[in-house]
Amino acid sequence: MNVFRILGDLSHLLAMILLLGKIWRSKCCTGSSSGEKEGLHGGILSCRVIEKITGKMDLYIDIYKVVFLLCAYVTVYMIYGKFRKTFDSENDTFRLEFLLVPVIGLSFLENYSFTPLEILWTFSIYLESVAILPQLFMISKTGEAETITTHYLFFLGLYRALYLANWIRRYQTENFYDQIAVVSGVVQTIFYCDFFYLYVTKVLKGKKLSLPMPI
Repeated sequence: MNVFRILGDLSHLLAMILLLGKIWRSKCCTGSSSGEKEGLHGGILSCRVIEKITGKMDLYIDIYKVVFLLCAYVTVYMIYGKFRKTFDSENDTFRLEFLLVPVIGLSFLENYSFTPLEILWTFSIYLESVAILPQLFMISKTGEAETITTHYLFFLGLYRALYLANWIRRYQTENFYDQIAVVSGVVQTIFYCDFFYLYVTKVLKGKKLSLPMPI
């Protein structure tokens, strides 16, 4: 545990609070988030909770995973359930099979051991690296994003960038290196690069993010 890991987790938590708060206050999920992305996040955390059940217990990590699992499923419920009439189904049309099929295949081919729990963990890592694509696809399709949504995405990207710093720090202090997690994290951060640029040049200057985002 180091400061980068803690800050990364706090950034992740802040992103979820911003999203949930926005949906709850406005009673509307149009333009807030991609339902497909939130569903993927719920699946990712579900895999990690299942993998953790039989692993070594760690109070901080266990609480972290359960809290974010609950947040993810509450968000999915609000998008597809409570406020489903406001769901932007016309633009949230990313073909999930384009992500799931390659990720499932890769998790069977590239893992540390060919066991159900290890494959499940590897699947969750690979899936997280591309889970943001449905959201970026929706922004690209609509050509704009609400300010609160851009803040939400910024803190999600910051969470991943801080985790990269965490892995560098762990390598320096513990000689620990997880190739699958690091490579997947780098891929995920790359997907945020265009968004980070637009966030700094537009949103932080009070402008609305209104340009299609190439992905």
